Amino acid sequence: MKVHHIVATEHEITNSVPGRYASALFKIAEELSQLEQVETDMTRLQVVLDDSIELRRMIISPVFSSKEKSKAIELILNKAGFCSLAANFVKLVVKNRRSLVLPEIIKAFMLLLAKFRGEVQADVVSAIALTDEQIKELKQVLSNSTGKDVEIRTQVNSSLLGGLVVKIGSRMVDSSLRTKLLTLKTRMKEVG
Repeated sequence: MKVHHIVATEHEITNSVPGRYASALFKIAEELSQLEQVETDMTRLQVVLDDSIELRRMIISPVFSSKEKSKAIELILNKAGFCSLAANFVKLVVKNRRSLVLPEIIKAFMLLLAKFRGEVQADVVSAIALTDEQIKELKQVLSNSTGKDVEIRTQVNSSLLGGLVVKIGSRMVDSSLRTKLLTLKTRMKEVG
């Protein structure tokens, strides 16, 4: 599998509303030597958002007021024991009516943190679950291609039929069988 040099630049990350919030959080956490604490809290918050459909709906819904969203978030933050920096940051995001992009803020923060550590995160979608050996081999290929340590997050999508979709930063390499078949079908229609 041919993989191009695919790394999100800091400019690509911070050139958006979620990126600017994430950049501000990163800078403050770095200055206060709290990067690891904030990383842990942002990871836990993302897990809560991923696991709770109700909370996710509330966060993105314009029906709920900023005050209602703030109360819900504050309960979660207090129960989970978030550090004050992470808790105050999330409260500020909700207060500023940016809760809709909270998942993107978390993702941008993680990208900045990975860049700071010299890591790259790859999202890999496959038709079937990859074995540990396949993940290890893919990690090596991507590390050689990017020149950085690559952390791989896998996901299974049975509609792919076969192959992989690899996304690092804003760049994607789609070598899935489904895409290849669709491309072939399109070319056949153009010829016929």
